[in-house]
Amino acid sequence: MRALRILLILVVILGGLFTAADRAAVYFVEGEIADRVKSSQGLSSTPEVSIKGFPFLTQVLATSLDEVDISLDGVSASADGHAVQVTEVKAELRDVKFNSSFSAATAARATGSARISYADLAKSAPKGSTIGYAGAERAAKGQVKLTGRLADVLEGAGVSVPDPVKALLGDKTASAYSTVSLVNGDTVRLRSADLPTVPIPGLEDQIRDAVDYDLKIDGLPSTIKLDQVTATEDGLRFSGAGTNVSLAG
Repeated sequence: MRALRILLILVVILGGLFTAADRAAVYFVEGEIADRVKSSQGLSSTPEVSIKGFPFLTQVLATSLDEVDISLDGVSASADGHAVQVTEVKAELRDVKFNSSFSAATAARATGSARISYADLAKSAPKGSTIGYAGAERAAKGQVKLTGRLADVLEGAGVSVPDPVKALLGDKTASAYSTVSLVNGDTVRLRSADLPTVPIPGLEDQIRDAVDYDLKIDGLPSTIKLDQVTATEDGLRFSGAGTNVSLAG
């Protein structure tokens, strides 16, 4: 009986040592992957890497990881010199296979996501305007609502508004609706879908020029493939999925 107790104690101790070694290896490799992703893709900040699954060491021996999650801060987008913060940038990699030298890897499946709040998105809009949720019906069409004092929006977009026109417009506040799309996986495109009626001929084209623009997202890792955008109550949410995604070494 005493021998059995000793054996059980040894099993517990060895199991604990194995678990500790396994977790230590995970933390080390997570840091190595994070540093490698940052350097190979020229990121401005170090991503957070989380390797799932236990035990980890047996996965390494098989040169295959079940799940690797990457999250990143410090990603921004820009339009005409205006910087916009991109938040909740994530990549979820599944069935990641390494080559024999661990210098390259391929994820059988990968999903990516990111978000831009309306408050941040408004920083890219013409000065004097705000961007917000357009309601369920228009959001289903991928549209957002841009609101502002008409004269301020035009001047904020660099359109010269003569004093007589300003007087005619007065404090008129108008709303425009723009359809949002994603181009080439890194460019948010806003194009007017519904413009306000204005009393001055030709002014509608200038309003359209003011509210139509592209927003380029900088600093996304190549593992994050975005191809869809959804207008939600708390901002624009981006998502995408891919198969056999190559990870830079």
